[in-house]
Amino acid sequence: MDITRREMLAGLGGMAATAAIGTAGAQDLAPGSTPTPPAPHTPHTPHTPHTPPIVTTAFPRKQDFAIAEGYTYINGAYTHPMPLAAADAYRAVIDRRTRIGFPPTANAPQRPDARASFAALINAKPSEIGWIQNTSSGENLVIDALGLDKPFDGNIVTDELHFEGALIHLLELKKRGADVRIAKQKDGRVDLADLARLVDRKTKLVEVSFVAMYNGFQHDLKAVSELAHAHGAYVYADVIQGVGAVPLDVRATGIDFAASATYKWMMGDFGLAFFYVKQEHLGTVFKRPHWSYNSAPDADMHFSPFDPLYPAPVTYTPGTDAASHVQLGTTASAIAAALAVSVPYIASLGPEAIQAHRVPLLRKLQQELPRLGLTPQTPADSTSPVLTFAVKDTTEISRKLAAAKVNIGIATNWVRISPSVYNDMADVDRLLNALS
Repeated sequence: MDITRREMLAGLGGMAATAAIGTAGAQDLAPGSTPTPPAPHTPHTPHTPHTPPIVTTAFPRKQDFAIAEGYTYINGAYTHPMPLAAADAYRAVIDRRTRIGFPPTANAPQRPDARASFAALINAKPSEIGWIQNTSSGENLVIDALGLDKPFDGNIVTDELHFEGALIHLLELKKRGADVRIAKQKDGRVDLADLARLVDRKTKLVEVSFVAMYNGFQHDLKAVSELAHAHGAYVYADVIQGVGAVPLDVRATGIDFAASATYKWMMGDFGLAFFYVKQEHLGTVFKRPHWSYNSAPDADMHFSPFDPLYPAPVTYTPGTDAASHVQLGTTASAIAAALAVSVPYIASLGPEAIQAHRVPLLRKLQQELPRLGLTPQTPADSTSPVLTFAVKDTTEISRKLAAAKVNIGIATNWVRISPSVYNDMADVDRLLNALS
């Protein structure tokens, strides 16, 4: 498939997303679209922050976001708006950075560590979570830490619905001689039996996407893990299109490694991601692939002439947690501050409740869109947040939706609809009316 994530902006694209994210996001725009001018902002003008909502399970949660008036945004799988309270936390960090004469952390609010909140969300230990830059960094880390970036006696198993960036990486390894096996998809699914035919005693790693970015197909991660572990292999899951929108329990599924950027269902921003590695693998199966000052939390420098003499200018003990294994340098502090609000917000709603809210919206779209000539690509029983339809030419769809101010993902020969907590049946009807 010659489709990339960038093609998902071919329609109305990023305009409504940018408006939705507001000052917390970047101006990611579709070709030919016009940026929304930012609101005037004086750095030291007092800002009245939004109080983090006392969340009930009442949906839709339109009041928690700032989607531009008149727009319908059903494109969370591309990039999700930040909750208003999370955007306030993001903005507060930026404002503190503009105040010359004060330490950057002066008067900074004390917020929970978003890594601990994420750990609780997926039933992991805080020590199993580290910051990385993006999901692809996580996939590369696993390959490097397991020694699969060099010649090895064995194979890697994946499937056709895995993320394109990971497939590019694996295909490049294949060019260098690695045995990379790719299970075919049939009718928008990857059958476990087809994976099983490729896994053997020499399999080192099974790589899958928890929820496929193309069509929302959802793997049974527990079954995948049982298959891999029965053959002595490990499992890496790209969870970016699922975590936060779909319940995920890493203990129950048994996966060994996972990664997720935060600008989708974590309601964060570009440039910061969560990485999970099972505790028992740290320092054993998962060999530390890189070193930095973050690798040793107790590092002590001995540069001053008044310091005692040491055999080296730095003394340290390597850390044992995930952060010490994968974090190389400074963290995007503004995004971390936003996530310290957005991840607890997601947890307070509950992925189960989010999923239950979404399903009726999906079912109506699955029922109505084929009548308009769109060919379903998502399994009919799917409850994931991604719903995809194939269409030979999306030019007319793009024109209609732009005129109606409805934002979905539009690629060359397919469209992707991904409702979230702020959507309701009226949004679905607006989309259907625009396409009728």
